[in-house]
Amino acid sequence: MNFLEKQFQLKENGTNVRTEFIAGVTTFFTMAYIIFVNPSMLAETGMPEGGVYVATILAAVIATLIMGLVANVPYAQAPGMGLNAFFTYTVCFGMGFTWQQALAMVFICGVINIVITATQIRKMIIKAIPKSLQYAIGGGIGLFIAYIGFINAGFIGFEGGIPALVDFTDVNAQLALIGLVITAVLMILKLKGSILIGIAVTTLIGIPMGVTNLDFSASQYNIADVSKTFFALDIGGLFADPGKIFLVLTTILAFSLSDTFDTIGTFIGTGRKSGIFDDKDEADLFQGKGFKSKMDKALFADATATSIGAVLGTSNTTTYVESAAGIGVGGKTGLTSVFTAVLFLIALVFAPVAGIVPGAATAPALIIVGILMMDSFGKIEWGNFDEALPAFFTAVVMPFSYSISNGIAAGFIFYVILKMSKGKFKEVHPIMYIVTILFIANFVISALIK
Repeated sequence: MNFLEKQFQLKENGTNVRTEFIAGVTTFFTMAYIIFVNPSMLAETGMPEGGVYVATILAAVIATLIMGLVANVPYAQAPGMGLNAFFTYTVCFGMGFTWQQALAMVFICGVINIVITATQIRKMIIKAIPKSLQYAIGGGIGLFIAYIGFINAGFIGFEGGIPALVDFTDVNAQLALIGLVITAVLMILKLKGSILIGIAVTTLIGIPMGVTNLDFSASQYNIADVSKTFFALDIGGLFADPGKIFLVLTTILAFSLSDTFDTIGTFIGTGRKSGIFDDKDEADLFQGKGFKSKMDKALFADATATSIGAVLGTSNTTTYVESAAGIGVGGKTGLTSVFTAVLFLIALVFAPVAGIVPGAATAPALIIVGILMMDSFGKIEWGNFDEALPAFFTAVVMPFSYSISNGIAAGFIFYVILKMSKGKFKEVHPIMYIVTILFIANFVISALIK
């Protein structure tokens, strides 16, 4: 216990081992789906599914441990959804790169992230974001998390391409609705560990309903295949064709922008509300005196994750927005991350056990966490159109486009347009101009290469 107190400053942060454990378990179960989804998606490129399965877990374990032990913050990392889709469907299928070349792009993206973190560029970007946009990012991530919960719960259908509530005849949607009611009632009663208890109870209810899968048969993955993905990145082949150099560079830019701003958005959106990154921490951060603050160390931990994942054999590893679920039940230190990492490691051996908890059981947790993050919207002056315009687009584009970085891009662009149209050029930080130009260039290039 003395070691844990010294390492994680539990009392100083107003927490204890029990709370951190519950938070770590909650975070794990809300993001454990990536263990199965990532291998399935990347296997479409020709990558060995078993190798990706091991790479996914090892990347999550190593990166999350770095986040917990170095930065002492309750964030988990794993290969990111959206980024793995970009890897598979755009880079490999759309552009014709091999998966080995795509891994090389991810590795280079990670190196870039390390450089812009070490040179304090990422910190400067955070400092340049206006407070109103920071609040909008927090609320927007809440909407995004809740939307993911609605999708995972099966509450929304897209028949004919038109989104609408389902008729709830599907047993998965029924179970998710039951779980949402249970979790909401537990939250109203202020029961400690409400979200985790809700996940557990919903999973148990899912057994007689036939949703919870109790098939403990051997894993379908051949974990020995990790030897085929380990250090498989093809940097030489990536730059072998001079005619594709521009395409390669712009694709790496797209990877980097998405990865960087997903992380910045997650830290701003969840850290400010929970007090993990408080005003003193941000003041230390912007003094530029080495890696002194929590956010400074957290940004570095995130920066190293992508390259680690690429070496192991997976797409961009990034900080998970689902970490908000663990933070929501009281996680405040890196001990939360350590517990999450341990559970990922256990899943390496007990894959079927990790797959027991159905998406219908974790979806209500995401919806509840989304609700908890809505209060940041109250700090935005919606009656002031100058503030409301960029804040609105920041918040709504995130769930509508299924991307945190797209929401931030929309907010940046409209903020700069608004200030320029009123002749208030000096009110915009120079970095905002630079990043906005990069966002616009990325959108244009992405449209041209499709």
